[in-house]
Amino acid sequence: MSGTRTARKALVIGGGIAGPVTALALRKAGIEAEVFEAYPTSADGIGGTFMIAPNGLAALAAVGLGAEVGAVGQLIHRMVLEDGKGGVHAEIPVGGRVMRRAELYTVLQRRLREEGVPVRYGKRLVGVDEGPTGVTARFADGGTADGDLLIGTDGTRSVVRELIDPAAPGPQYTGLIGVGGHSAHRLDGVPGRAESVHFAQGGRAFFGYWALPDGAGTTWFSNIPQPEQLSPEQARGTSRQEWLALARELHADDLPARDVLAEADAATIEVFPRLEIMPSVPHWYRGRLVLVGDSVHAPSNSSGQGVSLAVESAVELARCLASHPDLPGALAAYEAARRPVVEEVAARAAEVNGQKASAGAGS
Repeated sequence: MSGTRTARKALVIGGGIAGPVTALALRKAGIEAEVFEAYPTSADGIGGTFMIAPNGLAALAAVGLGAEVGAVGQLIHRMVLEDGKGGVHAEIPVGGRVMRRAELYTVLQRRLREEGVPVRYGKRLVGVDEGPTGVTARFADGGTADGDLLIGTDGTRSVVRELIDPAAPGPQYTGLIGVGGHSAHRLDGVPGRAESVHFAQGGRAFFGYWALPDGAGTTWFSNIPQPEQLSPEQARGTSRQEWLALARELHADDLPARDVLAEADAATIEVFPRLEIMPSVPHWYRGRLVLVGDSVHAPSNSSGQGVSLAVESAVELARCLASHPDLPGALAAYEAARRPVVEEVAARAAEVNGQKASAGAGS
């Protein structure tokens, strides 16, 4: 990632996953980067579990993180589609890794420190001032920062997206709640279930699971139809025991969900009430502002591609900035390369999501 630099310094707004990867990709492209996070502290230990697909692993390897990422989480060789009764519809080779968000976050934060990339906390963006040669970010604490380019990696509720286009769409609720946890039920002795992630549309909810290494039990999740979106506070108003009881009720006639949930530990339950997608965003960039990751393309969790697409876009943006002689050309090339890819994934995932939601918790 080297060549003519269209920017000397980039301000990266958002310190989750896409932001650090963007900063590291820019660093490899010879562009200085500084990360600004709205929350006052780091997100160590926070977040659920996700899978990084082969394209995402390749993007992380491109910024020099292949070995570190390959040492965390669990290798997944195949994806198995089941009928909810123990039968198999199809097996698809994958070659991805499942891991806790916190594991990847730790890897990224360590590399940022090693590379000397500054991360500023408590920096909530409230506005930008653009000039002919640069951009100034303004923060809620009264501080400012100057750069040649401002990159929004600030998630589905992106402030940068609104600054680029006040009429841009916001995130849309999928009609599903995510509930998941750990079960002592062992599946490692069942043929075909080792190093595989399994998905099954049950009678009233969608179920996913995979066996943990060394017979340590099973990680599971259920996508539960919920017509009206709950706030995090409302979700916390239902106890973990109640969420587990609901999952057991909805999957009472599904296999192996029924058996996995029978040995599930309520203390490990995590609830994600905001399963959202980003509809097509008309403007990915304007002037010296550009979007990366969930701020511009957040497909349904049904895609299994959210993180992978985000880190791919981070690497592609850095590549375009390094290979084009002017900023408008670089940003146009970035959008042209990424928009068709992410919108195709989003369309396929939306179809699957509709099937999940139509199962209906009350059917």
